[in-house]
Amino acid sequence: MSERPQPLIVGAGPAGIRAAEALVAAGLRPLVVDEAPACGGQIYRQRLVPDRRSTRDLYGPEAPKAEALHRDFAALDGKLDYWPQALLWNLRDGRADIMVEGTSRQVAYDGLVLATGATDRTLPIPGWTLPGVFTLGGAQIALKSQGCAIGSEIVFLGSGPLLYLVAWQYMKAGAKVAAVLDTAPFTAKFNLLRGLPLFPGIVLRGMRMTAELKLGGVGLHYGVADVRIEGKNAIEAIAWRQDGMEHRLACDGVGYGLALRSETQAADLAGCRFAFNQRDRAALPERDAAGRTSVPGVYIAGDGAGIAGADAAERAGERAALALLQDRGLPHDATRAAALEAELARIGRFREVLEAAFPFPAHWMRDIADSTTLCRCEEITAGEVRSAIGQFGVHELNRLKAVSRVGMGRCQGRICGAAAAELLAHETHRGIEAVGRLRGQAPVKPVPLTLALAAQQEAAE
Repeated sequence: MSERPQPLIVGAGPAGIRAAEALVAAGLRPLVVDEAPACGGQIYRQRLVPDRRSTRDLYGPEAPKAEALHRDFAALDGKLDYWPQALLWNLRDGRADIMVEGTSRQVAYDGLVLATGATDRTLPIPGWTLPGVFTLGGAQIALKSQGCAIGSEIVFLGSGPLLYLVAWQYMKAGAKVAAVLDTAPFTAKFNLLRGLPLFPGIVLRGMRMTAELKLGGVGLHYGVADVRIEGKNAIEAIAWRQDGMEHRLACDGVGYGLALRSETQAADLAGCRFAFNQRDRAALPERDAAGRTSVPGVYIAGDGAGIAGADAAERAGERAALALLQDRGLPHDATRAAALEAELARIGRFREVLEAAFPFPAHWMRDIADSTTLCRCEEITAGEVRSAIGQFGVHELNRLKAVSRVGMGRCQGRICGAAAAELLAHETHRGIEAVGRLRGQAPVKPVPLTLALAAQQEAAE
């Protein structure tokens, strides 16, 4: 009789690490696959090149958490199987197709924990495709992993706590941060006071970062609108309107992001049922408080289940692992599980505070120029999308994809999907929840055609 397949954990960020730790403690040997060359996820990403920066320089006040996660995962060596730089590109019938070291391996799993994290959410603006424009996450990768800045005069644009964190990290690293342009009005920040009883340390830390940016000579601008990035072959300046006045600032690097969007394509391939989440303005996999999805044996944790941050991801990863143990009939700590759920509920309430303090500028889609590129992969403009909506009477996102090719490129809608949904909702005078979601398809990310064909042949045999 063959051995029972391993539990499979997708992602080695905070959620995946804590899930692995809990499963190993229970005597299981999970397989952990992750696209990065080292554990930590985006928030605690490790450096790829030697430099003199301390972990405090890299992670700021979160350095102790980063060190603990890296250390705890290293302590699991020999007790689990770990595939770094491995891409899970398909799921079907209890098996996963994973590209690693240039080949595709198919593994059977018994219990699947999806800790896939999140990516930057953006809306198209004039000039956002110019060289030198990075997402906030991309700017963070450059700084943390490669030890370099995205420019010599940098502007950070968008909304969300990550906007200020990345700007602060760049300033502390010695880069010239010219300005932070926040799409939310200053008055929205007063909502943070409601978060003081829940997480005073986080709120005060954010206030301190903002104060240090200001004292460091960084211009802080709130309620910016009509933003455009100027230049021919590279960034030359950024312009915006604020309080009825036009502003322009010379720069050669822009970090841009409007909070985060959950990475849900693996959950889609696993067959999970989705429901629209108004707070995140996106359809997310349905799950219970323990992380169980609608598919037995499939669990989801971390930002891939809904944006909540690294602290929530750690707790959700552990909670999902305890649910897996319980569902297998193995010993599990029910008291710990209840405590984790209570902590996650408290973080969820704080997340509502953050959403009020950093609202998403959905109204931007109302004024987007027809000439602005919306889908970068397929080079489709907002005007072409509007034309397709009108010509074909489109009311649903996958239909829009079929008639316009939006979302058919290499990113599979990761970059343009949110913008396409917002534009479709605006043009059809419907709520964002009514236009549907882009369905995930294998391969979820580009793989060599030979690998995909070989996997299909293996499955057929």
